Amino acid sequence: MFRVVEGEINVAAMISSAQRPDSGAISTFIGTTRVDESDGASVEYLEYEAYRPMADEKLAEVGAEIRGKWDVRHVAITHRLGKVAPGEASVAIVVASPRRGPAFEASRYAIERIKEIVPIWKREVWSDGYVWVGSQIGTRGAK
Repeated sequence: MFRVVEGEINVAAMISSAQRPDSGAISTFIGTTRVDESDGASVEYLEYEAYRPMADEKLAEVGAEIRGKWDVRHVAITHRLGKVAPGEASVAIVVASPRRGPAFEASRYAIERIKEIVPIWKREVWSDGYVWVGSQIGTRGAK
């Protein structure tokens, strides 16, 4: 239910596994690569790297935190590694609960918490260089 994968995320399977008779709400968050344009350059793709053993552990920790804060019946988080083209999913979060409020709140909490504690790094590759997001290392504009 909490994993880091190479290749495409099967969002439909994640949603299907969340369906249950005791839950009236399934909240899904899908983070996708968008094409930003700035100074004549555009994002061509994202590339994710992770410290896998800790990333898997920290994703499970986020799930445990969610279960401790909200009445949820199912939580699943999948984050993709490697090259992710525009329009493709980088991360998917699926939460099922009896009511919509906890499902929405838990989904938002999950994405924010992932960015805080999970050791996954993102490199934006632009038409004129690249930059590691969230770091001080940037070579955008370098050829």
